[in-house]
Amino acid sequence: MKKLYNYLKISMLCVSMVACTQMPGNPPPAVAPAAPAAPIVYPPQAASALTIDSAQSLIAVTVRRGGLLARLGHDHLVASRHVSGTVSPTQNRADFQFRLDQLTVDEAELRIAAGLEKQPSADAIDGTRNNMLTRVLDAERYPLVTVHAERGATGQPLQVAITLHGVTRIMAIPAEIRETAGVMTVTGSVNLKQSDFGITPFSVMAGALAVQDQLELRFTLVAK
Repeated sequence: MKKLYNYLKISMLCVSMVACTQMPGNPPPAVAPAAPAAPIVYPPQAASALTIDSAQSLIAVTVRRGGLLARLGHDHLVASRHVSGTVSPTQNRADFQFRLDQLTVDEAELRIAAGLEKQPSADAIDGTRNNMLTRVLDAERYPLVTVHAERGATGQPLQVAITLHGVTRIMAIPAEIRETAGVMTVTGSVNLKQSDFGITPFSVMAGALAVQDQLELRFTLVAK
């Protein structure tokens, strides 16, 4: 009975530590590291470019749990409130970036807005953030996420190049753009796959408890 109790205790400890990363002692299958993205050089922004207001801008990513034992894990909300860059209305383009080490995890108000369950403990959040940065995103080696976006004809999605984890992917992202009194606000959402950027989603117990490959990203960018 004591052995059974200890086994259950260890299993539940693994469940409580579910995050977006691989845990110590249970390394992921060996995979080739993502090849560094070749630098993309864009023409300089026009002198009339607007500056992104970090205080009013937000990028939020919902990370969903998966696997047969998904009910025992937690969904997470990762966010950046430190987006910097410029938007050029005359050139129909934007260039911006944010640092991975400035990401927040499971802010209470953002979890509520995303419809997630009760707030994890402070220790659980710290563990999730540390594992995410060190074991999944390799933030020391790839500290920045950079984005280049171009607007086409009215009603058409933005053409966006995202560089994450040393890999660049180009995609079309629907967005709503509002311009009033010298202020531009861009809002939208898109689903991304971690594996498209050379990232291996977290899993334990042979995949019975895992993080889904797909991420749900929503954004609000305000430029003045």
